[in-house]
Amino acid sequence: MNFKDKELIIFDFDGTLINSIPDLTLAINKMLSHFKFSTLTITEVTPFIGNGAKPLVKRALDAAMKKEGSIEVDFKEAFDIYLAAYKEITCKDTFMYPGVLDTLNYLKEKEYKMVICTNKPMEFVEPILDTLKIKDFFQLWIGENSLAEKKPSALPLLHLVEEMNSSIEKSIMIGDSKNDILAAQNAKMDSIGATYGYNYNENISDYKPTMVLDNFTDLQKSF
Repeated sequence: MNFKDKELIIFDFDGTLINSIPDLTLAINKMLSHFKFSTLTITEVTPFIGNGAKPLVKRALDAAMKKEGSIEVDFKEAFDIYLAAYKEITCKDTFMYPGVLDTLNYLKEKEYKMVICTNKPMEFVEPILDTLKIKDFFQLWIGENSLAEKKPSALPLLHLVEEMNSSIEKSIMIGDSKNDILAAQNAKMDSIGATYGYNYNENISDYKPTMVLDNFTDLQKSF
């Protein structure tokens, strides 16, 4: 499928450009350990990712309580512990997916505008971009707390289109989660769904993106 008529590429972050599950799991487990819960595996944490930080913490607590019995936990305290833990190890073991760097270089050479729309809290985005040395590829990024609504709302995508002086027709959303595809559909925008990401253990093709992507490098065939 050909998207060479596009000018703005909106990328999701976690599960699309980067795999941050090792660090997210470490932070979740530090929070759980504080409350004397057993830790969760990466496999257990993975389906909890995608709607933002608070849903991630809530799902982890629910899973821990289901395994060990309900105890009284102050959610604000749990969330604050998680955020502090993640701040300490934001990009300790986080890594880019295969082909991301080469493909970003390719798209930059083709002079596409590139931005990031993530449901990760905004304060964690730039440190990861800096550590992985990919910040210069992106002209703008927004997180879950940047606007009044987050994905799957169309608002973040519409905001980015306006900020980048583009149009819906010339823009495309690329992500691994149903939140990315639904946000694009809500914005009447084309979308590409990556099969290698998190997506709650669901098949991304079930949400009918414009195109399905198995390998990040395959973008070079379409742009």
